[in-house]
Amino acid sequence: MRFDIITLFPELFAPLLTSGITRRAYESGLVEVHFWNPRDHTEGNYRRIDDRSFGGGPGMVMLAEPLFKCLTAIRAARQETSPAPLVLFSPIGQTLNHGAVEQWSASVGAVLLCGRYEGVDQRLIDQYVDQQISLGDFVLSGGEIAAMALLDAVARLQPGVLGDEGSHQLDSFNPALDGLLDSPHYTRPEVWQGQAVPPELMSGHHAHIERWRREQSLSLTAMHRPELLEQARQTGGLNRQDEAFLKQARGNMFGTDEALSAKKL
Repeated sequence: MRFDIITLFPELFAPLLTSGITRRAYESGLVEVHFWNPRDHTEGNYRRIDDRSFGGGPGMVMLAEPLFKCLTAIRAARQETSPAPLVLFSPIGQTLNHGAVEQWSASVGAVLLCGRYEGVDQRLIDQYVDQQISLGDFVLSGGEIAAMALLDAVARLQPGVLGDEGSHQLDSFNPALDGLLDSPHYTRPEVWQGQAVPPELMSGHHAHIERWRREQSLSLTAMHRPELLEQARQTGGLNRQDEAFLKQARGNMFGTDEALSAKKL
């Protein structure tokens, strides 16, 4: 798998590639990363990469020609019969999620275009960009952070990168959890600042532990991401025991609310 990254600031990626457990993916070559600076494909003493926007307004726009020349050089270097997609990180793109990361982790990679300033000349986008990706409803100063997020998420799914092969299978949003949120985690000491580890986790009874984790996952998802719970229900991810627990949890919650209201009255 190979990712070619078009960026004005390749130095920003150095810590990502050399730190943490995911560095194994880059050091082993499971995930190849190559950087391309569009300034290397400009002309003139100023190596200009941007210009003012037609129609006026604040900010600058990245020029199409240097980016096109950069992309042409990448295509030649990759020597692919079927060109890898050119991806632009943009507010109008689809929000990156676990399903998309899984697809990328099984792909040949992509060319990632990290925009800057007010954005990229629309003509290059219309002509050459295959897909646009967003991290969420906010704006970053450039696409580099979004590219790092994609690289990190993809790298940790590669075989042998994580210490435990099953680690990522119990992550939030994973199909192994039916797309729900992960349950809470605890470690030593058993009591910290007066708070004890839940007794279920100390019981040594594997079935009870798994059920506790499932119920915690259901509760957290219902509280914080109810739309994920509904998706799991529609795809058959919730069984009768899950639904019974959720019904009881709702009853307890509403019962508590009613008691509090009565107290206030």
